Amino acid sequence: MIYIDSSALPVADDLVRIMHARRVKFEEKRLADVTKGTVKESNSLLCGIQTQRNASSQAVSKIVEEAVGKGVQRLIVFNQVEGQPELESQKNGRIQILHADLDCKKFCPEFILGLLASLAAGEQGCVIEDKASVQLFDVAEKVAQSDVGVFINGPTGTGKEVIANFLHDHSHRADEKFLALNCAAIPDHMLEAMLFGHLKGAFTGAASHSKGIFRAADNGTLLLDEISEMPLSLQAKLLRMLQERAVTPVGGTEPIPCDVRVLATSNRDMQTEVREGRFREDLYYRLNVFPLATLPLAGRKDDIVALSAHMLLRHQKDYGEVPFLTKKATECLRSYEWPGNVRELENVIQRATVLSSNKIIDLDDIYLNSSPSIGKIVPALETTTHELRA
Repeated sequence: MIYIDSSALPVADDLVRIMHARRVKFEEKRLADVTKGTVKESNSLLCGIQTQRNASSQAVSKIVEEAVGKGVQRLIVFNQVEGQPELESQKNGRIQILHADLDCKKFCPEFILGLLASLAAGEQGCVIEDKASVQLFDVAEKVAQSDVGVFINGPTGTGKEVIANFLHDHSHRADEKFLALNCAAIPDHMLEAMLFGHLKGAFTGAASHSKGIFRAADNGTLLLDEISEMPLSLQAKLLRMLQERAVTPVGGTEPIPCDVRVLATSNRDMQTEVREGRFREDLYYRLNVFPLATLPLAGRKDDIVALSAHMLLRHQKDYGEVPFLTKKATECLRSYEWPGNVRELENVIQRATVLSSNKIIDLDDIYLNSSPSIGKIVPALETTTHELRA
């Protein structure tokens, strides 16, 4: 459990809102009320300092010592100070101290709040901030409670698999397996055996029995990623399996009952795929009981800063070396159209980390894929910023 000490943290209200939006489980508890008994069931305590701005290092040390004395396993301290923000790591990464000023004109407060939320949540929840994303996950949370099939459609790199994992984690099958199969990555002649399993000797190379991914996911959830790539001949067999809730292995004759919730994704226009005969209409409507559509990153601008903060933490082994985005840098990120969506953003953030200096990512460190001659950026130091902009 994550604890937020609202009595001590000056940004508690904003942080509570963000944690609710991300679907992260937490409680509001004062640091003074935490005991060694409660810490056994926790993985994090988030607190702040009840002092004026620019708390001294002695004040910070005091609250750290108090928390460690109580047996706190992980502590995050927010020290609201003026000047350049900095993330400090102590006790082999168990304690992080964020020194930052949310009123600073140079740095982005949304980035600092996103950094604080990602530090506390770790890999829990979903990194969202935009109203459109919050609404999508509101719907997904309701759909997760049922057992209906869900078809998730959207451009590449917009988080379709994130939604699928969310549906599983918030369903009654959450304690069972979640398996995913990329239909585009498996050769057609192997896909049937991968899905339904096979008997020994069913085909050349079948040296042993295989139960297949459907039976491996029994009682759990199976994601058929990019299902629009599945050949028509196999679509008919999949439809039969969904109708009968049983699989027949390759080389076998007896169907084997299988209870699996099936989710499917595609980046194609499925209405066009059906109309042009590349996807079976009956299978599409069988899968598409509840449709969900992910949005391009350009259509959810408020997620960009939160995702950037999360990516910087994830790609930096030493939290003390995490760079901070300036307001000019975040404005550049928000104004770009992101044709490659989240994957392109991650590339740009990693690129900026390499080029940054003094733990600051400024406008000059943001090089987008639309920038001409991007391969010449590093050696061509004389190139001016405006020449690199799209």
